Amino acid sequence: MQHVEPATDGPVKLTSAFFQDPHPAYHRLRASGPVQPVILYRQLRVWLVTGYAEARELLNDPRLGKDSARAVSLFPPGTAGPYALSLSAHMLNSDPPDHTRLRKLVNKAFTARTVARLRPRIEQITDELLDDMAAAGKVDLVEAFAFPLPIAVICELLGVPASDREEFRTWTAPFVAAASGEEMREAHEWMLTYLTGLVAAKRTAPGEDLLSQLVHISDEGDRLSQDEVVSMAFLLLVAGHETTVNLITNSVLALIDNPDQLAALRADPALLPDAVEEFLRFDGPINIATLRFTAEPIRVGDVEIPADEFVFVSPLAANRDGERYPDPDKLDFTRSGGGHLAFGHGIHYCVGAPLARLEAEIALGRLLDRFPILELDSPVLRWRTSTLIRGLHTLPVRLR
Repeated sequence: MQHVEPATDGPVKLTSAFFQDPHPAYHRLRASGPVQPVILYRQLRVWLVTGYAEARELLNDPRLGKDSARAVSLFPPGTAGPYALSLSAHMLNSDPPDHTRLRKLVNKAFTARTVARLRPRIEQITDELLDDMAAAGKVDLVEAFAFPLPIAVICELLGVPASDREEFRTWTAPFVAAASGEEMREAHEWMLTYLTGLVAAKRTAPGEDLLSQLVHISDEGDRLSQDEVVSMAFLLLVAGHETTVNLITNSVLALIDNPDQLAALRADPALLPDAVEEFLRFDGPINIATLRFTAEPIRVGDVEIPADEFVFVSPLAANRDGERYPDPDKLDFTRSGGGHLAFGHGIHYCVGAPLARLEAEIALGRLLDRFPILELDSPVLRWRTSTLIRGLHTLPVRLR
């Protein structure tokens, strides 16, 4: 199966097979150099960064911009997709000084203490889901466990009513995977209307939740505007569950595919924190990081990328760079996996990383403790068509 189409006189084109297994393509691309032009599935030409050292440096390079308004102007007409929508004007798609201001205000609400307080509730939700799974015996791990846990946690954290959680799965999907323009616009309209109403309700009657804090928090008199709170809620809802859904799912698949590491983790549960870091490195939930563009020409090794060009950095590829991690295609909980780029690097490092780690540790630890037998129930697995997300549609498993 071809993951890339060799180019005789232009950039390599990533084929549909790439999304089912990007690692062989990344190995081939990296062998030709740490950065090179490619054509993505929507015919967008970008510079793709696959080398670890180059990825880490560029993720923290101020010459790479993220401002969504400027990014939209660089797309061919009609191809900007979600970047042209108002909800995309959030912290992750901004540059200093706007980013600095937004991040400072969010950090005041999204604290380590806030995350730590969630542990008992995460444990309770996890145990309830495991009870249901035990009664079933055979489940789709995505549907039964990996999705409902993080969506429940992020919705409770933000103060989203439980009755609305399932709808978020429908309406967030077009923002992270292949979708038509009409599907994208419809999802955007629903999310914008819903979140605007929710923020207005928090402003009138605040609760003990993160969204209420974001509405009312200030720093030296500075507050988030209505539009800023709405787009921030959108970012936290989407990023707050999508990353963890796929971290849990990919980790379980990696354990099933590597029975020696599964046995080692069962024998020594103290390995779990190191195991989560290795899962993040080995097959993390982010394929290619969110869009960046060159604000000025940038030289990367022997390549000079002109100004106003898109640069896509792949943490998935960088984390399997043999120059950084010996035997990178091997899952190994004893390796020193520190420094992986699964949560990014620099000023845009994922604000929710501590929450994702906590949820993964609790979910995986309790899953393995509850079920001595954990087996794949289908030989055929299908990955989502997404440059952003590395995640399965389903993961059928047998549990005993």
